[in-house]
Amino acid sequence: MPTLRLTGRGLWITALIVPPLVFMATFVAWPILSALAYAFFDWQGLQRGGFVGLENFYEVLFTEPFATWTRNAFIHNVIVFLVLMVIQNGFGFLLAYALWRELPGARFHRIAVFLPVVLSTVIVGYLWKLFFHPLFGAVNKTLDAVGLDWLSQPWLGQSSTALGALIFVNAWHWVGFPTLIFLAGMQRIPSDILDAARMETESEWVKITQIVWPLVAPSATVVFILLFIGSFNWFELPYIMQGLDGSPFGSTDVLGLYFYRTAFGNQSAGVMDFGRGSALAVITFLFIAVVAAFWTIRLRRREIQL
Repeated sequence: MPTLRLTGRGLWITALIVPPLVFMATFVAWPILSALAYAFFDWQGLQRGGFVGLENFYEVLFTEPFATWTRNAFIHNVIVFLVLMVIQNGFGFLLAYALWRELPGARFHRIAVFLPVVLSTVIVGYLWKLFFHPLFGAVNKTLDAVGLDWLSQPWLGQSSTALGALIFVNAWHWVGFPTLIFLAGMQRIPSDILDAARMETESEWVKITQIVWPLVAPSATVVFILLFIGSFNWFELPYIMQGLDGSPFGSTDVLGLYFYRTAFGNQSAGVMDFGRGSALAVITFLFIAVVAAFWTIRLRRREIQL
């Protein structure tokens, strides 16, 4: 009987583990390995040519016009990450603190803050594309109504404001996620520590910087790493709102858009090129993996020190 129970338990564990492993191998590991293999060959449309070694990597990084396109897209991803780190995560932390302190209407605001997160990116993108319309969009109409008509402009139609508008939409869409993570971390803070802090000072700034922030360091690590990965995998929102070319004039181009039109082609990029596209995908993947691993280890050490 013990042997039968062990066998049954083993079969049950196998039934739970094997399907996810097969799914990950089919839809994650195999595409990554395929992209790595494709990057070392020359491609003529869907037909694979001869082995070219690192030539595709060299062209993407150092040969014009690909080098300029790669650098431009990478810079935009960096800008997206840095701005969202300040706006999205910073505002999310402040919202979490306000909800944690049970300010008036806290229950309603918990739902209101997290509601945009559950909306589809497609819905959010098309909705805000209408809001930013220069003629009948809600943003310019609101500015006109409050006497700030001099601020009305084609937000998505000019290079100076297009990327900022997309970053704002992304922050609006996802600010509820870091808020939820930070709030969960704050709710784990022991009440006796807070009582001791109240006896020492009444300053909210001191409580936030000296008590709350160090104790939510694990939550900050999760939020930081996920935001970094998401910023350099940015594709859906720019594609929906500005198209595959990163309009206007490439001012909203990011690595995700650049990879897609290089690998699968479009009107401006011409025919598809799996070789250069795969090389760009491999470079992006290695960059994200190395930097994310480095900062994860560094931030985990910081948590122990705190």
